[in-house]
Amino acid sequence: MNVCVYGASSTQINTAYITATEALGEALATAGHALVYGAGGSGLMGAVARGMTRGGGKVVGVVPSFLKVDGIIYEHCDEMVYTETMRERKQIMDERSDAFVVTPGGIGTYEEFFEMYTLKQLGRHQKPIVIFNIGGYYDRLLEMLRYTVDEKFMQQASMSLISVATTPEEVLALLTRTEDVVDIKKTKFV
Repeated sequence: MNVCVYGASSTQINTAYITATEALGEALATAGHALVYGAGGSGLMGAVARGMTRGGGKVVGVVPSFLKVDGIIYEHCDEMVYTETMRERKQIMDERSDAFVVTPGGIGTYEEFFEMYTLKQLGRHQKPIVIFNIGGYYDRLLEMLRYTVDEKFMQQASMSLISVATTPEEVLALLTRTEDVVDIKKTKFV
């Protein structure tokens, strides 16, 4: 399975996030999965790639040409795909992936997560989306989503379109479980 992993590129984050994400990369590789990601060499992007490499997994980096700068890109990608734009990058990552894992990150990670979540709600894909909630990082986001349901901006059925894991082992189990296909009519108020 080709697994797209989204996450931070920040070098300022707590090492606990780095350690857990490296373990995720190694677990994915050991399970025979390949990584499709944004080609970063630092932060959680670099951590998942290093874990994949350590575990013997294939690493596919997808990056806009304007980010081809020394120190930004992970140098040990098995395959590098250069794009012209960020939108093209996301499209290629989506098309080449069978599942999505969201590790802690900032606004770029949120945007990638919400796009895949929205597309799944609209029935444009049925690929698993797993939030890797390291140290409770996404607790407030999940609380916001529940509040969105409570306030009737989103149906409860939309919550079943994502899964939440706290360990690499849980991520692996959620990626390979058979998901029930959610009727998109049950995810909309219209």
